[in-house]
Amino acid sequence: MRFRYDEQIESQPDAVLAVLEKRVPQLDLSRPLLFSGQGSSFFAARVAAAWAGYPAQAVEAHDLALRGAIPEEAQVVAVSHSGAGFTAAILRKARAAGAQTFAVCGEGARVDADAVVATCPPERAQTHSVSYVTALTALGKMLGLDLGQAPRLLRDAVAAPAPIPEAGRLREKQPVLVTGFGLDAIAAAEAALKLKEATFKWAEGLPVEQVLHGPLAALDEKMGAVLFPPGQDDGGRYALLRSLLGSLGVEVIELSILPCSEALRPLVSIVPAQRLAAELARLTGGDPDESRNVAYPPA
Repeated sequence: MRFRYDEQIESQPDAVLAVLEKRVPQLDLSRPLLFSGQGSSFFAARVAAAWAGYPAQAVEAHDLALRGAIPEEAQVVAVSHSGAGFTAAILRKARAAGAQTFAVCGEGARVDADAVVATCPPERAQTHSVSYVTALTALGKMLGLDLGQAPRLLRDAVAAPAPIPEAGRLREKQPVLVTGFGLDAIAAAEAALKLKEATFKWAEGLPVEQVLHGPLAALDEKMGAVLFPPGQDDGGRYALLRSLLGSLGVEVIELSILPCSEALRPLVSIVPAQRLAAELARLTGGDPDESRNVAYPPA
């Protein structure tokens, strides 16, 4: 069975190239930056805040709309594929505070911001992929990052052998832990969301160090783990966790991630996880095209 989700994953290199060819507004790193989103859009916001560095923050859209204060001198970047959810409330609140507003949204989204950057057309599968990597691309460009090698790396990633054997090893495992270090910890959260949406199985994304502080007590041989191998020195913590998972009988899958720069890694590392979600869905009766989350408003 071939999903529309597969086609979306394969379209990501061209979609990212299209965003790279656009002119986008530049963010001022000398002023406060607030990135917001929900679901995958929030994970993209977290990556952007990490790229920007202190004092940039990523705040869930729900919280920023109803709780968080917005300074007058801030730049507020609302990330949302649909422009729905709390996007409009955040932008109204930011304007009322005197802040500068930006929206990074899918094509056709109706938003009122000082600057709008369109990412990609509406996705044909309810488990989103293209909107995530194109939002990352737009945010990276707005921050002045060099992402020029992303389309080539993404082509190589989607052309790699499908993770069918790895999916087979996870077929009977539930729940699934997904973990990584640094920016990969954010990718792990996004990957866990894709696994839930595509396979209807529970998955949880946690940073490596957090897994080592408490959650190990809940792991056993009925579970699986998807690991993002670190692209830089993590003080040996990944290797320690890998060893401990093995001793507990957890089925461990290590993703194969192409070597790349720290800036490019969030775009590249997520592709193997997206493809794993598709293969596992094929084996377990999941459906990334028609996910069970349809009762909820799009992010």
